[in-house]
Amino acid sequence: MGKVVYRKEKKSRSPYPLLILGAVVVFGFSLVNLVFPKRDQLELENRKAAQLPAFSVSALLDGSWQSGFARRMQDQFALRDVWVNTQRAADEIVFQKVEEGGILLGKDHWMFTKLFTVDDATQKQLAKNVQAVSDFAAAHPGKVTFLLAPSASVIYPEELPTGAPMADENTMLDDIFTTVGQNASVLDLRPTFTADQNEYLYFKTDHHWTPNGAYRAYEQFCAMKGLTPFDRDAHESITVTDFQGTHYSATRLWNVENDEITYYPLKNEMTIYRITGEASYEPETTENLINTMKFNTRDKYAAFLDGNNGYSVIEGDGEGSILVVKDSYANSFIPYLTANYGKIGVVDFRNFKYGLDSTIEQEGYDEVLILYNFQTFIADSDLIYISRPSTLQ
Repeated sequence: MGKVVYRKEKKSRSPYPLLILGAVVVFGFSLVNLVFPKRDQLELENRKAAQLPAFSVSALLDGSWQSGFARRMQDQFALRDVWVNTQRAADEIVFQKVEEGGILLGKDHWMFTKLFTVDDATQKQLAKNVQAVSDFAAAHPGKVTFLLAPSASVIYPEELPTGAPMADENTMLDDIFTTVGQNASVLDLRPTFTADQNEYLYFKTDHHWTPNGAYRAYEQFCAMKGLTPFDRDAHESITVTDFQGTHYSATRLWNVENDEITYYPLKNEMTIYRITGEASYEPETTENLINTMKFNTRDKYAAFLDGNNGYSVIEGDGEGSILVVKDSYANSFIPYLTANYGKIGVVDFRNFKYGLDSTIEQEGYDEVLILYNFQTFIADSDLIYISRPSTLQ
């Protein structure tokens, strides 16, 4: 008879403690999310936070309610900024990422707008914009100056990530200037900015140039026009620190180097108009050129000219008048013009849907300055309004 061997049975572990722990964690996070203060704005991302969508049977059936609820959960997640910052830091440190949210993470804390290719749609829009500006300048001979600011990546190519295959902006700028220069005075900043490269010309965390970069451009404008530049030494400046711009909002770079904004608190007033028709305006507000309240927000650059208004008029200290057609690069440039002109009109086609001929005639503008950044100019679908003829008799 063989020997009987007795083995002690192993008790299987119950899965319930782990299940209970998981349920507690999930319930805990859900509870925290329910009681965590809800936000109207995602300040670090400079956008509105998604809210709980209104419920309806039709929205449930077509899936829009579920999509809205998912967006709300993502935007209102407790400690969302901490989680996003941690993930972005891991991307750069562990995985050595050199791109985040369409922004290139360059050397020395630089951030650049990614532009590797210019697609067909943008090429077509660029051709329309160049033609519109050329036609407008031809219709106003001797009046128009065209200033197209180069991207920071053109002035600081050595700060780009190694091997970044950027589009050939220099060739495109050459072509644009050649065409527009047939009918307008062209101001090419590349030689000046390259020579002044060691100065603070562009923000590292934002897509704009700095007020110092704007001033260097303004000096070149004055040299072209035979004007005496605004004397910065004769005015007291104020510097706002801890500026984190649009590039930071996209990247949330863990070791960000904050920017500074220096401005001059001039006494000149600006009237912002409500546009009621072609060359028809009603005054809305009269205020200072710098809305200092916006320095307390994340979008600090918007303090210049109080953002991008359709039509504004500034009282200057000089003689004559000039109309500036612009994107937001001009916002930090225009205050310097108060030293040279008595009247400065400002048009932003994002909020101005008419041609300019009637306004120029009615308001008697002596000169026109078209000031854009390259990357805005090539894709701006509103700029074509500039060459629309007047419909007024």
